[in-house]
Amino acid sequence: MEGIRGDGASSASPLSQWGHDGWRIYQYYLDKTTPHTAYRWIGTLVITAIYCLRVYHAQGFYVVAYGLGIYLLNLLIGFLSPLVDPELEVTDGPSLPTKGSDEFKPFIRRLPEFKFWYSMTKAFCIAFVMTFFSVFDVPVFWLILLCYWIVLFVLTMRRQITHMIKYKYIPFSIGKQKYTGKKPSASSSGFRGD
Repeated sequence: MEGIRGDGASSASPLSQWGHDGWRIYQYYLDKTTPHTAYRWIGTLVITAIYCLRVYHAQGFYVVAYGLGIYLLNLLIGFLSPLVDPELEVTDGPSLPTKGSDEFKPFIRRLPEFKFWYSMTKAFCIAFVMTFFSVFDVPVFWLILLCYWIVLFVLTMRRQITHMIKYKYIPFSIGKQKYTGKKPSASSSGFRGD
């Protein structure tokens, strides 16, 4: 009995070791891409173009494209949302300033840019692979799916923009913040008291 368990463990060990080594190499190169934001997004745009060409050439797989669109919309909402939603939670930790007199606190995303990029790229790759299996080519009228997705996008973005206006946050930082100082009041400027 011991020989059987020993043989099974030794034959599975090299396979699991090979899988672990492969995962470590993959993670190493993925970590090396972290500071190269522009190149990562260019690569994702290339993958997106290849996927779109595949769907256009196949003239099908519209349900896959619709599911991908819904997933990307969900990722976009996570990317544009703050980590702590001021509407739902009151915390002692970092939160968004709601008044002009509140202390500045940086915007922390619920879904960081790297995870947003990685999930989006993975989704396009999976959708591309799905286009090679006819089981996913469900016959539907694509125009209805497109109109429904556009309505979902407009309603979701309107709700998100309303939330951003209500709590006065912008999910994008454009350059370094500059301190302008206090503005002089009109009553004290220009008066010398001769």
